[in-house]
Amino acid sequence: MLQGIRVLDMATLAAAPLAATYLGEFGAEVIKVEQPDSGDPIRAWGNQRDGIGLMWKSVSRNKKSVTLNLRAPEGQELLRRLAAQADVVIANTRAHTLRRWGLDYASLSAVNDRLIMLHITGFGLSGPKSERPGFGTLGEAMSGFAHLTGEADGPPTLPPFMLADGVASLNAAYAVVMALYHRDVHGGPGQLIDINLVDPLARLLEQTLLGYDQLGLVPARAGNRWDISAPRNTYRTSDGRWLAMSGSSPALALRVFRAIGRDDLVTDADFADPQRRLSRAAEVDEVVAAWVSEHTLAEAMSVFDAAEVAAAPVYDIADLVGDEQMRHRGVFVPVGDDELGTMTVQAPVPRFSGATGRLDHLGPRLGQHNSEVYRDILGLTDPELDDLRARGVL
Repeated sequence: MLQGIRVLDMATLAAAPLAATYLGEFGAEVIKVEQPDSGDPIRAWGNQRDGIGLMWKSVSRNKKSVTLNLRAPEGQELLRRLAAQADVVIANTRAHTLRRWGLDYASLSAVNDRLIMLHITGFGLSGPKSERPGFGTLGEAMSGFAHLTGEADGPPTLPPFMLADGVASLNAAYAVVMALYHRDVHGGPGQLIDINLVDPLARLLEQTLLGYDQLGLVPARAGNRWDISAPRNTYRTSDGRWLAMSGSSPALALRVFRAIGRDDLVTDADFADPQRRLSRAAEVDEVVAAWVSEHTLAEAMSVFDAAEVAAAPVYDIADLVGDEQMRHRGVFVPVGDDELGTMTVQAPVPRFSGATGRLDHLGPRLGQHNSEVYRDILGLTDPELDDLRARGVL
């Protein structure tokens, strides 16, 4: 679907490179630009097998790896030459550094006025915090997410995965596609896309903003409860498992009461009326928790499935990979790799009726595609490449 689009991924770690990954899954040519010797730090991030970073292998799927010393003037010039023949450049280096290197949007658009540049930073390209270093943890804290997450008497809770980076990457990927559509369909110019790690996650906390703006509410942590629906929590079964339940619509909540044999609550206005039920959410939880605690997970899910209650098991990763729905949809796929043999990774998420995402290969070796890219795109000769390597430019 994106065949013919060339992307230069000169970013590191998570949010910005992930946006490039999504584009590459649907046909864009993604050239990953890394520092010689060290490469992207995500190569050494997280779990390793035989000294090979597993996260790198997945995040850098379908990408071509080239090395280029962006701190050297010759490296900066080569990047500008690559940008002149690219559709998209993706960066997350701080703005003042890119300006000093002559690799900011103003400099790159001077050699390619059709260029789309995605620049992801911690706090955005303008404002009093714009030059601060930023990571996903800070986005999760400042967005309001951590304040709302956790038990009422516990500390603000951060997620044990890259939530802010992931949400930013999704916003970034669709922003790039919109910019390309505007350029190629409407004849618009290239442009700069400014995304940070706070705004996209804060955008999802819409209920919190509306309640504060209109009612002056500042919600506190409430564990797994949510003040817009009841029942809504996780409940422990008799065999030590957990299930989650949502009563987000009036009909769903009443189905729960019927399923657990509490028809009396269906006709009790304090529990049947959605707004009145919220004021008694703790009692609703106690009733549901007591019933669930007397049944195994399989027994409880059998009852709830039959009653069309919105409930689901709380999965660990082994449960998730083994689930029949996930298997049917091919959510996790094995991919051959010349370093690791075979590795199971997430498949591309969007499903289209007329096209499919692709997984050609996992993350390449550092500089694996130097000769191919610099020879085919820039026309450099083998002696020139050897000289650049000898001088530490590649």
